[in-house]
Amino acid sequence: MSVDIDPRRRLALAEKVLLAAEQAGATEAEVLVLADDSALTRFANSEIHQNVAETSATVNLRFVVGRRVGVATTGRTDNDGLVALVEQAASIARVVEELEDWGGLPEPQPITEAPGGWSEATASASPESRAEGVRAVIAAADEAGSVAYGSYSTGAETIAIANPKGIRAVQRQTSAQLLTVSMAPNGGTGYAEAVSVDVDRIDPAAIGREAAEKARATQNPVAVEAGEWPVVLEEYAVVDIVDMLGYLGFSALAVQEERSFYEPGRRIGSDLVTMVDDPNDPNGLPMAFDFEGVPKERVSLIERGLCGEVVYDAQTAARAGRHSTGHGLGLEIHEPPRLGKKEKIRLQEGMAITIEPGVYLAGIGGVRIEDTVVVSAGGAEPLTLTPKDLVL
Repeated sequence: MSVDIDPRRRLALAEKVLLAAEQAGATEAEVLVLADDSALTRFANSEIHQNVAETSATVNLRFVVGRRVGVATTGRTDNDGLVALVEQAASIARVVEELEDWGGLPEPQPITEAPGGWSEATASASPESRAEGVRAVIAAADEAGSVAYGSYSTGAETIAIANPKGIRAVQRQTSAQLLTVSMAPNGGTGYAEAVSVDVDRIDPAAIGREAAEKARATQNPVAVEAGEWPVVLEEYAVVDIVDMLGYLGFSALAVQEERSFYEPGRRIGSDLVTMVDDPNDPNGLPMAFDFEGVPKERVSLIERGLCGEVVYDAQTAARAGRHSTGHGLGLEIHEPPRLGKKEKIRLQEGMAITIEPGVYLAGIGGVRIEDTVVVSAGGAEPLTLTPKDLVL
């Protein structure tokens, strides 16, 4: 893959947009530039059927006027695109209501580079090298008499952040992921996955054997009556649970909005359970700072089964009267204006909001679709055209 994500060029782009925002009247502004060079090889029925690659740059601008915050994003980095970005963010900032508890953008802090976040092997991975890995996965499935499905991805990314208080943060990182589902005759299935900064640390043959052996061992499953059953979860299932715990429970925003189970010292597991968010863990994807340019801290979320700490970004930290732990997303999942029973913002023509139509069945689950709409004089105009036909 051809990597065009020079850190200096991306930071210079962030500074250029920051200057334009200040000239447009921003009292504060934050620019986040994400440059990505990634590729993906997909396989199904034990055959490679697709190889795709993408090089992109995204510029996010948080434009602040007093206590009013407007946010806009663009995938264009030409002058006209950047001018339009600043104008859009500025226009939003001037019509939204003030955030009464706005704490301001974060101050700069010393940043220590996260060791082991970059791999030249991953950054230069080719379609041929990924195909070689997929071949090993398929060979393992063939040997076990199963069929392999999955994907093998490699990517390199640069993150650059600038704000008027002096934050100038830039880092580059790589990641590789191989996942496969092996399907055997008579209903057997198996899943295996590996993620690493360094693609050379992934053993495709081992991943293929793991999934294929599970598929062989789970053939001819037996139906059981509905009810509560004790289960032993694989590591992959535990990862999903931990991910949701972090999102729903250990975010300061979730706690402040009273939608979290979190209480300091509350027991939520056995003494055997300790969970730590460590940005320098070499077995993860090391990251020096968050998407606000704040150094990431090691945070103990669960200590021997008891609730420990939660993670903060700049805004939630300001509300709590403490410092950010370096867990800002730069852009929230739902930026103002938002819909909700606790929201006080009055919708005005031209605002963009997200609504989530869905179908939910009690005790079973459901599905929802995120639609972005623009408020108009007579209602709302959809920007996303996701079909909602019921398919049974």
